[in-house]
Amino acid sequence: MKRLLCILLALTMSVSLFTACGGDETTTSGGGEPAVEATPEPTPEPYEANVLTGYEKDADYPEGQRITAVMVNNIQTCRPQRGLSAADMLFEIKVEGGITRFMALFTDYNNIPDIGPIRSARDQFFRLVLPWQPLYVHIGQSVVQKEYITNYNYDEWNLEGNFDGKLYYRNRDRVNWAGNHVDTEHTAYTNGQLIAEYLERHDVDDRRMYNSTFFDFVDYREPAKELTGEHLEGGASADAGRVTIRHSQSYRTQFDYDSSLGQYAMAQWYYSKGSYMDTIDENNGQQLMFDNLLILFTDIHTYPGHEAKDLQYAEYSWGGVGYYCYGGRIERIRWQKGTPLDTLRIVDFETEEPFEINCGKTYVTVVDEDEIPGFSWEPLETAQDVQEAPTTNDFVESDD
Repeated sequence: MKRLLCILLALTMSVSLFTACGGDETTTSGGGEPAVEATPEPTPEPYEANVLTGYEKDADYPEGQRITAVMVNNIQTCRPQRGLSAADMLFEIKVEGGITRFMALFTDYNNIPDIGPIRSARDQFFRLVLPWQPLYVHIGQSVVQKEYITNYNYDEWNLEGNFDGKLYYRNRDRVNWAGNHVDTEHTAYTNGQLIAEYLERHDVDDRRMYNSTFFDFVDYREPAKELTGEHLEGGASADAGRVTIRHSQSYRTQFDYDSSLGQYAMAQWYYSKGSYMDTIDENNGQQLMFDNLLILFTDIHTYPGHEAKDLQYAEYSWGGVGYYCYGGRIERIRWQKGTPLDTLRIVDFETEEPFEINCGKTYVTVVDEDEIPGFSWEPLETAQDVQEAPTTNDFVESDD
């Protein structure tokens, strides 16, 4: 027993001696507090954003697939359209006779629902998406658009319905918003399955890697940008609860901000009624809703030599002034484009540094600068519907 106690006493003295001699690596030489090892910073998640919305890519994201652009009619007699609520981005620009047309952009063509009526291609749309090399779906095209397809060797990704009638189907019994049957040229529709079958039939290369997003989006890991309205003219209010865009005498688009959803609800002018009606997707009965609105002004005029068909040319070379709306507020911005192969850029109004827009679904319109006096925004609670005398100058579209 005595021997055991001696052994334990010797061990205790050895441990004490070792500690006093600095055997513990965390003890400082001056007898201070033990040093704390630095915790390594966590490796940040890589920025992996959807090319059209800026949101984080999900598990179903079609990595390496071309985006898809679909031309959709907007003549009053063909409304309501189908499939527009599923688009990630929607463009609206004036074409012949003061009417407008839509170009819907989709991240994944496989998920495109029935969409249409499909109509002909116009270069003012094509030039905006050419740098992204999308699959471009339409039926017919203007003579100017044909030149662009040829000059930029775009035949492979130019999904033209007149070339392959299996790209679309006709709904010949369709009636419009007024309960009237529509003409045959307003009855063509397509969907993801028909597009996929077309690509397989013609061995189209649907692969393309994108190293940036369509616009400079706010990082989805950061809070959304709040608009201050600091660049608005004359200290105007940035409260944009209602935004009204005039494209021509007969065509107008209006957005009302729904604060409960955080989105803008779309409506269009019906000149035969003299009032606005909600823009509805016939597939699901839902009103079109957008997180972002981009209104870009430039010179739009008839192409010289094409006065008979009134083909419209939109000037993109010099850029211009525009407006960005988000969260019920508005900010003045500038935009730049340059050549057809340059991407569309949104920049700060004063510094012309890149201007980030918030993630989400975006409506983009290019508007004739002559229509600037018809553009307005106001608080929703004070907004009034403007009633005007109906007009009946609906233009008969041409596909050549």
